[in-house]
Amino acid sequence: MQIYGEYDVVVVGGGISGCAAAIASARAGAKTILIERFGALGGMMNVSGPPGWAFSHLWNDHGEQIIAGILEETHHRLEKEGHALPYPKPEDRDFFSCFAFVDPDWWGLLIFEMMTENKVELLLHSLAVDVLKEGENVKGVVVENTSGRMAVMGKVIIEATGEGDIAVRAGVPFTKVDRTKEEIDPPSITFHMDGVDWDKVTAYVKENLKEFLPDHSFGLKPTPHEEAIRKRGSEQLKNCKSIIDLVKAGTLGTLTFHKFTREALDNGELPPYGVDLGFFFTPREGGHIQPVFQHSAQVPDCDATDVRELSAGEVEARRQVVIALKAAKKYLPGFENAYFTRLTSYMRTREGRHFIGDYQMTSEDVAESRKFKDVIGKSAMPTQTGGPFHSAAHPGESMNINPSRRRWSPKDGGSYDIPYRSLVPKNVENMLITGKLMSTTEDFKRDILPDNMVYGQAAGVAAAVCVKKGVTPRQLEKDVKPLQDILVKQGAVLFGTK
Repeated sequence: MQIYGEYDVVVVGGGISGCAAAIASARAGAKTILIERFGALGGMMNVSGPPGWAFSHLWNDHGEQIIAGILEETHHRLEKEGHALPYPKPEDRDFFSCFAFVDPDWWGLLIFEMMTENKVELLLHSLAVDVLKEGENVKGVVVENTSGRMAVMGKVIIEATGEGDIAVRAGVPFTKVDRTKEEIDPPSITFHMDGVDWDKVTAYVKENLKEFLPDHSFGLKPTPHEEAIRKRGSEQLKNCKSIIDLVKAGTLGTLTFHKFTREALDNGELPPYGVDLGFFFTPREGGHIQPVFQHSAQVPDCDATDVRELSAGEVEARRQVVIALKAAKKYLPGFENAYFTRLTSYMRTREGRHFIGDYQMTSEDVAESRKFKDVIGKSAMPTQTGGPFHSAAHPGESMNINPSRRRWSPKDGGSYDIPYRSLVPKNVENMLITGKLMSTTEDFKRDILPDNMVYGQAAGVAAAVCVKKGVTPRQLEKDVKPLQDILVKQGAVLFGTK
């Protein structure tokens, strides 16, 4: 077999986590290559997204910034060029109600610039199909592309494919949600529209405030903080001149038209599962704002690790896009002359394999705002038992309504640590798992973009440190201070927050 090349660090997957890993690895001094099956980089940021919460959840409920690093760098670089909205004012920063939207397509261009700046070698249009192992040691990755089959050799392999295809082939153990007991968190496809009359949208919202008051309780009893956010949101909507002003201030990120969603469902003009007429926002050139529909085409009971189901899901998602576009134009105020402008290339997946690492994060870690000595990042994202965050089974709702469901949020409005050990897979050496593949139990939320960049940056630095010190990722667990020191230098937030 042809040897494509030999590297210190091989990153498999050019999504949001893989991109962060490759940049961080190269900046830490490692000879790095990034393998991606498409010709584009960015994954759920710009290829299968953006997700509505793309550049949010950067603060906890105390207003403390908990996520920075490479993610913050990309935001600020785009902001300087007019391709991102600024961070909300300090007094408006909390976990749920602040957004810092970026133009996803400009982000996709920027990430190529950053690869070039940091001398990351790219191997695009190449599908990783297997690994090369000696015992438990992964030595390289086998790829297929237009030039044939070849091997990419590396001292440390970072698995960032999203579905864990390479980790499976390497022999990393995993579990999956029991479909007989729980709904799979559905994959979805995202589309943009334009030509919206925002004055009409604003007028309707202000006349029907109760329909749009922020509700972040996930169908459960809201906390006092969530009630306070709801009150603040009501005042902001009532007093604004235009909802676009709130979007640009970072205090409004989403609108869901529950009344019209139900009406369209009752009239048979939306599929009877999971579709809603709600949207997020994205900035475009010159301060222009477009609606982004993320929960309007999502596929029930679709296992993204089964290629037959995944293929059928892509067909079904696009069928739903056509239906949702027609419904939006018919039912939503201000959308009478709106038109379709952008469809993501493939579905964004949420649920999948849960790989087992040297530490599996749990809902209890979240609830206790747990801190770890081997911290490599932070999050404040809730988790839950009894069903997924997004539901394809309940019409007009993006959250699964299940009587047995329980939500777990960080106590006292703080955040929890991500331990380095959750990036080190069981039974395999010379490999790190990152992004949605980070080791967690099945009730743990993993598909949030900022968190995935945190995991990726940490995995990239860890791989580079391992190469420099001549140790395996598992051996690095004995002393993570060199890893933490470099992460802090790269702007990551590890210490000093609640």
